Amino acid sequence: MESSKWLAAVASIWIQCSSGASYTFGIYSPVLKSTQAYDQSTLDTVSVFKDIGANAGILSGLLYTAVAANPTANRGRFSFLHGGPWIVHLAGAVQCFAGYFFMWLAVTGIIHRPPVAVMSLFMFIAAHAQTFLNTANVVAAVQNFPDHSGTIVGIMKGFLGLSGAILIQVYQTLSNGHPSSLILMLALLPTIVTLMLMFLVRVHQTPSRNEEKHLHGFLLLSLVIAAYLLILRILENVFVFSQWATIITFLVLLALLCSPISVAVKAQRVDQERLPPSITSSSSLLIDEPELESPNKLDVGYLRDYDEVPTDTVQRKASSILQPDEQKNLWQAMCTIDFWFLFVAMICGMGSGLATINNISQIGESLGYTTLARSTLVSFWSIWNFLGRLGAGYVSDIFLLRRGWPRPLFMVFTLAAMTVGHVIIASGFPGNLYVGSLLVGICYGSQWSLMPTITKEIFGVVHMGTIFNTISIASPVGSYILSVRVIGYIYDKEASGEGNSCFGTHCFMLSYFILASVSLFGVLVALTLFYRTRRFYSRVLLC
Repeated sequence: MESSKWLAAVASIWIQCSSGASYTFGIYSPVLKSTQAYDQSTLDTVSVFKDIGANAGILSGLLYTAVAANPTANRGRFSFLHGGPWIVHLAGAVQCFAGYFFMWLAVTGIIHRPPVAVMSLFMFIAAHAQTFLNTANVVAAVQNFPDHSGTIVGIMKGFLGLSGAILIQVYQTLSNGHPSSLILMLALLPTIVTLMLMFLVRVHQTPSRNEEKHLHGFLLLSLVIAAYLLILRILENVFVFSQWATIITFLVLLALLCSPISVAVKAQRVDQERLPPSITSSSSLLIDEPELESPNKLDVGYLRDYDEVPTDTVQRKASSILQPDEQKNLWQAMCTIDFWFLFVAMICGMGSGLATINNISQIGESLGYTTLARSTLVSFWSIWNFLGRLGAGYVSDIFLLRRGWPRPLFMVFTLAAMTVGHVIIASGFPGNLYVGSLLVGICYGSQWSLMPTITKEIFGVVHMGTIFNTISIASPVGSYILSVRVIGYIYDKEASGEGNSCFGTHCFMLSYFILASVSLFGVLVALTLFYRTRRFYSRVLLC
């Protein structure tokens, strides 16, 4: 198959499916805690460095800008060797292997037990790899599909959200019951997959036909994979799978993960059959483009009669409406009150969400959940996270463009639902952890779709990457405050002292009522942001 942006998209999807190792922390955190003799506060401190590494992506963005921002700088058959996304991938693969491998050496006792600071460094390096892999995949995809950037970002972020459940399924097939082997798998599998596929992820500045239709094919396949993983986890809790049944279900998962290549083959065939060879860029489809009398009028009458081009052009014109009058850089954005409203809202939303996933295994253990049930909770979280990432952007787009509902309003809705989820977890009724983590997981994933888009719409697209990555730092900040200073501290106070363990609903009840209060405060902050920006968004109604 000839190299193309469709093949690059499939390679990026496969790398994303293996790069969400940070979402599996709830599976191996108990063995990390026991082998290193950590109490809950110390474990949460280590997990905060995971959150910092996985969310502080400024370095990866700078590296991508330096080596891959100008895809036309070098042309030729092997021009990608001079620079490109593969360099960012390689940096991520090296960090992934180094961080998790040294962590595995410490857990298995091959090396002496490192100080907490050193283990935190291992965790930071391992998680920091995710930002490099994610940046290379997402930015290259946006450059390949500039007219459908929202859709392709949702696809990439969605598969990243699913990766936790996928990695856990691989682990349970190959080495179930040995969490230390999961750490070794996390050192090897993402590294190998990235090294095998990184040269396929390239920027192709070529036009395509029916882009939206084929991208929806990727979306549909992601939903099928998520549904399969969800049904599989439910069945594994009801029935005891034999070894051959486990292998068969794993092979079906592999077949589903391979299915995006069929979309790429079909899309590339359509491009070769229907796209006129004289067209070298999508801009050549337009002639004599006039200035619009009003930014709220969409005039596409200047287009040639070329099938399906008007739809894409309308999307480009519509997306240009939601642009601020001034493109702000990071410093200018930080001097606005809207930046800090968004930052504080993310501390409340992303911070409390990360605190939940970091402690979900310990909560399950306190409530008497089995090892399989705790693994299922982590897998379910990946699926809820995926649905939030995929759905929030799509649904908010529909209501924004059709009814003029400002996007910050959906941040209000999701943070309010997250508050309910925290209260349910604190309640202690049977099944509370399943229901509560469902709400918190979906709402946490939603923030990762809503926040970058709101950032672009308020501050502009020119410096979006820098501003977005800076706001993302709110996630580990909130996680540190809520995981270490709230959940970990209260858990250790409630622990009986034997093995630093605590059993019963009292271990986390007060913590989650505090988290509910925090996310409720986030609702008020997001509501203020909505009030401040409602006039800006209201002009969509005039289109």
